[in-house]
Amino acid sequence: MTSPALHRTGRRGLADESADRIREAIFAGEVPPGGPLREVELATGLGVSRGSIREGLWILEREGLVRSAWHRGTTVIEVTPEDVREVYAVRAALDRLAAVTARDTASEAQLGELDSLVGAMATEVTGNPAGPRLVALDISFHDAVYAAAGNRRLTEAWRAVRSQVHLFQLRRVALGFTHYRARVVDEHRELATLIRSGDRDTLARTAEEHVLRAHRGLLAHLA
Repeated sequence: MTSPALHRTGRRGLADESADRIREAIFAGEVPPGGPLREVELATGLGVSRGSIREGLWILEREGLVRSAWHRGTTVIEVTPEDVREVYAVRAALDRLAAVTARDTASEAQLGELDSLVGAMATEVTGNPAGPRLVALDISFHDAVYAAAGNRRLTEAWRAVRSQVHLFQLRRVALGFTHYRARVVDEHRELATLIRSGDRDTLARTAEEHVLRAHRGLLAHLA
């Protein structure tokens, strides 16, 4: 396997920058699920010390995106049915709470951001859509919902699974892009509309079902 095409880091904080670049490489498919992450190669590619790479990998391990084992080194997590079930069960509960909270707390500017992200998805779909770009917009939409909810601990809980969700959604798109493309705009437009002016119970059910539908779709493809 060739080394990922990493961009050298800046000086923001070498461990954080290293984690960002490695994460980007994983989401770009340059290191597949189960693929190895070798400290020496990463340090050379990023132009930083092995210590900075080690700290960066530790950040990604806390996010659940990579795993370390003494006999295997560090690898990107696999996308297994068990992991998918666990992560999406947690996400369904979090997204439900975030959506109903955002309904009560979102400002007009935050509601406008949700609409803008749906518009960007629609533009992407009507052109020559790229799966990773749509997934990035999808994740950004949910980031915006959590920001609108204004609950710091809820946002921290989302960040604990966010990278795993991103990777799993990329896998979902790789295995069934046509189905994802057909639904992504309408589902997020419905959520944005309900957060702005919808019934609380309907919003809660819709937010949860949005996640569970993704869960079922990915499991079906993995099976």
